[in-house]
Amino acid sequence: MASRTALKKQISCGKCPLRDLDCFRKMSPTEVDFMSEFKSGEFNAQAGATLLVEGSNSPHLYTVLEGWGFRYKSLPDGRRQILNFILPGDLIGLQGSLLNEMAHSIETLSDMVLCVFERDGLYNLFKSSPSLGYDITWLAAREEQMLDEHLLSVGRRTALERAAYLISFLSQRARRVGHLSEDQPLIPFTQTHVSDTLGLSLVHTNKTLKKLQERKLIRWSGKSCHVLDEKKLMEIAGWDGLPETPRPFL
Repeated sequence: MASRTALKKQISCGKCPLRDLDCFRKMSPTEVDFMSEFKSGEFNAQAGATLLVEGSNSPHLYTVLEGWGFRYKSLPDGRRQILNFILPGDLIGLQGSLLNEMAHSIETLSDMVLCVFERDGLYNLFKSSPSLGYDITWLAAREEQMLDEHLLSVGRRTALERAAYLISFLSQRARRVGHLSEDQPLIPFTQTHVSDTLGLSLVHTNKTLKKLQERKLIRWSGKSCHVLDEKKLMEIAGWDGLPETPRPFL
């Protein structure tokens, strides 16, 4: 598990950098005041740390402020399936808070900064701020929608289509939260992470990514992937892209 230091409110909710991004809906002054009370602090997690463990019961909820992570499930023999990737604005730990047990684990891909909320305050959020309660419901529905698309990909898309979908999906998400700019690599992940997401062997994954490179759609180097033609990747995957509507965050 990631080590936790004393929680401090280093960044006030009123000056949260995520509020400046167009991809997130604007909070009202009343909502910002409520979140300032709800938030208990922040903590930093290093790359490769485990934030939450399948079967655990965490007393906290978290909103990602900076960095990359991923959700995954494992089999007893160590094989794992990456379910989704985590980026700024994502809420994690809700499952454990409502169901008393996490059904998946969460690991960091890069150094991360997370805002921390006490699980015991969740009921008061729904009671005192229905608009924020609706936001949590929206975020849960959006996660379900993304998992629907991932399941379609693993179940029915070809290997090339799966890889094209995953890379274009992550490219769009990263760009919207300021984690991707021109000449910046997409994400600090390895081909093993791609393999565990696509449900392919490492050898098959390597061959598939080489095909995308040969078409000059991506450039893969070590632990970095540069996206060269996002639109063409979307065409290969048969994916229309993420909706443009601003999304909520806590």
